[in-house]
Amino acid sequence: MKSNAPNSRVVVLVHGIWDTSRVFARMARWLEGRGFRALAVDLTPSDGAVGLNKLAEQLRGFVEQNLAPGEWFDLIGFSMGGLVSRYYVQRLGGAERVGRLITISAPHRGTYWAYTAGNAGSKQMRPGSAFLTDLDRDVRNLERVRVASIWTPLDLMIVPAGSSRLGVGEEFRLVVGLHAWMVKDRRCWEVVGRLLAHTD
Repeated sequence: MKSNAPNSRVVVLVHGIWDTSRVFARMARWLEGRGFRALAVDLTPSDGAVGLNKLAEQLRGFVEQNLAPGEWFDLIGFSMGGLVSRYYVQRLGGAERVGRLITISAPHRGTYWAYTAGNAGSKQMRPGSAFLTDLDRDVRNLERVRVASIWTPLDLMIVPAGSSRLGVGEEFRLVVGLHAWMVKDRRCWEVVGRLLAHTD
């Protein structure tokens, strides 16, 4: 069984496009107040200039540098960070040490906003991209790590908003007015907290 000492439970937070780790500042404080050790990664560049697979390699490096060998953790990915997290779990061995994966407003089925840019990361987030098709081939393997997706039907960055529904694991629909507000909304934190409390 995967386990850490009760007061050292690690949660790694992965931000989205055009963001930095600062987007998680309030959520991280909330998690730390509940006994978790919240670690937020900075992906560079975060503007889609490099592929999400390359950003997932950065995530793997961050984990290797900040956690003990074999130490397990939970993973939260917001927006683009949800896809980066999926790639890490599904393609880079993350399933061997991730207890739970939670995605928040992640474009699992792509977003039409990705057509507004022609860089590598944006192309991977287009509906039907080779990157998304590859991840969907074995999406059910994510259930090994107890996966959940949180989404809002009012999302104007993930178009259509239902693209944030992963289709496996647990799903939570929150009526939050803006994409960026999801990681700042206390209702979202509370869903995350309940999910993390039930990770074995």
